[in-house]
Amino acid sequence: MDQERLAFVALHFIPGLGDILIKQLVSYCGSALAVFQLPVSRLTRIPGIGPALASTIHSNKPFFEAEKVLREAERQDATLLFFHDKLYPQRLKLLDDAPSLIYWKGNVNLNAVRIIALVGTREATSYGKEMVQSLIEEVKGFQPLIVSGLAYGIDIEAHKCALRAGLSTVGVLGSGLDVIYPGVHHDVAKKMMQAGGLMTEHPFGTKPDPHHFPARNRMIAGLCDALVVVEAADTGGALITASIADSYNKDVFAIPGRATDPMSEGCNRLIKTNKAHLITSGKDIAYIMNWDMPDPAGAQQLSLPLDIMDEAEKRIVNLLAGRDKPIQIDDLCLMLETNQGSIASILLSLELNNIVSSFPGRQDGLRRRTLQGEHYFKICGQFPSFGVACSLYIPPFPSGTSTLFTWTPRHSISSDSNTCRISRTCWRARYTKTMFPSSWVAEAT
Repeated sequence: MDQERLAFVALHFIPGLGDILIKQLVSYCGSALAVFQLPVSRLTRIPGIGPALASTIHSNKPFFEAEKVLREAERQDATLLFFHDKLYPQRLKLLDDAPSLIYWKGNVNLNAVRIIALVGTREATSYGKEMVQSLIEEVKGFQPLIVSGLAYGIDIEAHKCALRAGLSTVGVLGSGLDVIYPGVHHDVAKKMMQAGGLMTEHPFGTKPDPHHFPARNRMIAGLCDALVVVEAADTGGALITASIADSYNKDVFAIPGRATDPMSEGCNRLIKTNKAHLITSGKDIAYIMNWDMPDPAGAQQLSLPLDIMDEAEKRIVNLLAGRDKPIQIDDLCLMLETNQGSIASILLSLELNNIVSSFPGRQDGLRRRTLQGEHYFKICGQFPSFGVACSLYIPPFPSGTSTLFTWTPRHSISSDSNTCRISRTCWRARYTKTMFPSSWVAEAT
């Protein structure tokens, strides 16, 4: 039996040790096994560890419980994911209150490219169930992982619709892996383990006590990129999950309902208070999350003012420069192994210096520039679809600039010193971004 893993599980059976303190202990000592080998006198020097807790750490009882857990996990073909494991959900790892140990049973990648959580009332109406089915059908082309809580109502409908659509789905439990709650969802849970999985932070045999569910909700919120509240009364777990997701800087969505419908009061309030995007279809999610952003192949990054950046800014710019699409801030945090606060501060500085642009879906990318003499070019303007004439009204060219201005071959342009007009026949595809000097303004006519 792996002694390090045994020691890590044992830490979770010491009264008074929570997820945050366990992570601090392992970080301070270097490993879980080293925590138990550290003398009591040194343990008490660690913040949060008093003499009583230090004595409890040195008892053998936690190891007896840990051995039982590891044997039961092997018997049930379950996996224990520690917060430093590669298979541990990276989105959760970024959160301070993430569980340090996850009990997992399934066959899906918990670090999928796109993850959507659907939550809502346990007393779902036919309207709510229809919206769940519609949403999943419309986003299935993006192959997202669907996450919910296996509860009555919206949760179980989300799991069922995901399975029917051929998508992987994960249920987050407020009980042990061997205690499916509610019991009537046992068959669905069994199918999910073949096309998704189940996870919990609770040991085997843990009953679904009420106080477990708010903690379960934070895992749902932390796992996803987008959280959708389909139906919710004025109070309830779905609104708690939405509030937690908002605090994690996740994108929160809500489906509106009739003003007189009690099962839509929560959704309507989220929208009214600007705590959720109003959506009516899965296409809205894809649009706001920027999943349908085309590849800006027409723009080339030829030069960047690296000499004015500090080392932290250069690291981010170099990462962004190697990609032809924007990247989510969560992924940046993982690549740079730092927290969101530090990254957000640097990105803001880069954005103020016109080096980085922010995009929908909490994504950031380099402004597309071309260095021409003394003039930088950057992203500006959004163009209409084919069939709509578009004129670009610009101030007079700076001296000598007009001869340096270049276009990709697919653009049909006529220009003089004051205006630049794109002919109607040019629009054979929808362009969302192009390059102009930073002082120019694009206006569709």
